[in-house]
Amino acid sequence: MHDVLFLAVGSPPGTDRLIRALSLQGLQIVLFVLGALILTRFIQWVTSRITTRIDRSFQENDELVRSETAKHRHSLAQVIAWVAIVIVYIIAAFNIIKALGVPITGFVAPATVLGAALGFGAQRVVQDLLAGFFIITEKQYGFGDVVELAVVGSTETAKGTVEDVTLRITKIRSSDGEVITVPNGQIVKAINLSKDWARSVVDIPLPVGADMGRVNDLLSTVGQQTFADPRMRPLLLDEPSSMGVTDVELDNLTVRMVARTLPGKQFEVSRDLRARIVRSFGRAGIALAQGERIETGAMTPSGVGEARTDPDRTSDPETSRQTS
Repeated sequence: MHDVLFLAVGSPPGTDRLIRALSLQGLQIVLFVLGALILTRFIQWVTSRITTRIDRSFQENDELVRSETAKHRHSLAQVIAWVAIVIVYIIAAFNIIKALGVPITGFVAPATVLGAALGFGAQRVVQDLLAGFFIITEKQYGFGDVVELAVVGSTETAKGTVEDVTLRITKIRSSDGEVITVPNGQIVKAINLSKDWARSVVDIPLPVGADMGRVNDLLSTVGQQTFADPRMRPLLLDEPSSMGVTDVELDNLTVRMVARTLPGKQFEVSRDLRARIVRSFGRAGIALAQGERIETGAMTPSGVGEARTDPDRTSDPETSRQTS
């Protein structure tokens, strides 16, 4: 009894009111935090359902590659989810501040100063967001595309398959399994190797004295056999053909063979063509140029630029034996 009286008398004035206010405000803050977390999980669940449905429709069809519409929808769903989560957290933060009794109008002057500071200090973030907006709206690339990105300040390009696109960053997985995260504002050039269609390019180095008539006949036969192959026919849009001599040096020359393929399938077609060419030339007794090897690459749909090495970096064993 004496202890109770002592606690009642010894409590500072206003303690009960403070405890009551903290109880009510604390409950509101907890509810706002829980609501934000639940909404975030719900948005992520809905996004996962949408992207899974898009992926399932692709897997159930007989198509070998994703359509441009499917890739764009997948990327758009990821961006909308990211924006929705950001909005949820902003609204929750404002309501928590309001629940604490801090007047929002008091933030006008500090917000002006903070906005000016962010205008100078967060230029890259704004640049990333704007760049990401144009990447999505212009459909430069999307989920599942094979891309090559030139990044500011880096001498090497980032190559791989797009796994995630948001307004701020692009995540791609390289052929080595590494996940590369690139801020959208730092991308100065984006090469999409799997948009609409692609071109397989095989450069064949030969000695200067090679019989070009025989070589062209063999390459024509290889193209016909590849186009007639039931395994390769679905990947090709037209019959592989020889472009003739594309380069002449002092002791060797280069003959190029090209083929239009489905997007992203140019590397598989290049490997098959390379193996067929090596076997055909070996049977015909035609040797490659001394110290050279067959180069395999791919061109963008516009056909502009040099041939690039296959990112899978897989060399055919037969090619290695023939060129060594």
